[in-house]
Amino acid sequence: MTDRDSAKQTRPHQAATALSRVAVVVVAAYIAAQMAADIASLKIGVIAGLAVDMGAFVYPVTFTLRDLVHKTLGKRNAQLLIIAAAVINLGMVLYLMWAAAVPSDPTSFGGAEFSAIFAPLWRIVCASIIAELVSEMVDTEIYHLFVSRVTTRFQWLRVLVSNSVSVPIDNLLFVLIAFSPLPFLGAQLVDSWAAAWEIFLFNLLVKYGVTLVSMPLIYLTPDRDWARQRQDPR
Repeated sequence: MTDRDSAKQTRPHQAATALSRVAVVVVAAYIAAQMAADIASLKIGVIAGLAVDMGAFVYPVTFTLRDLVHKTLGKRNAQLLIIAAAVINLGMVLYLMWAAAVPSDPTSFGGAEFSAIFAPLWRIVCASIIAELVSEMVDTEIYHLFVSRVTTRFQWLRVLVSNSVSVPIDNLLFVLIAFSPLPFLGAQLVDSWAAAWEIFLFNLLVKYGVTLVSMPLIYLTPDRDWARQRQDPR
């Protein structure tokens, strides 16, 4: 085997290795952003006089990261990631609820504060899981339809189109479940529909803004061979 033949065999292997590394980083970032957003949403901040849950500045990045996973690993793996993230978030909230319920050492600091903060986390996570599963599955289908029926060009546009459909769906479901002042949903995080409506409006603006800022992430890896994927839609 000549040096040229060896180099030809090495290049595809190096490309596959680099792609695998990027995929690991993107998947880890997606799940980390999901978990960080769930916890940060416990804090209702006030910015420009409007109420906003602080997870809104992190969560929108997951839509672009999901698009990047779809582009890198295919539709089925993107769907698997969405389900896996939901299960991981559910495991997180169950563990934190158990940790909050365990009696605190009286000589330690922060036990009561920990319980007060994380006891209502289940409502945030349940709202996030439902909104995530619905909106990101919709995002997956819109992204797939765009590249299979419209065009495989303009990667930024496929992200913008899919996110423009999925972000409002996610925002509506999340705010209704997490923040609507309905007693049967458990501990209330806001005390009025007006506050919930403020959160909805500001969250929507923030999520679209973060979507636009995070859009260039789609160019982190080379695009897929979409013609080949139509024959093998993984």
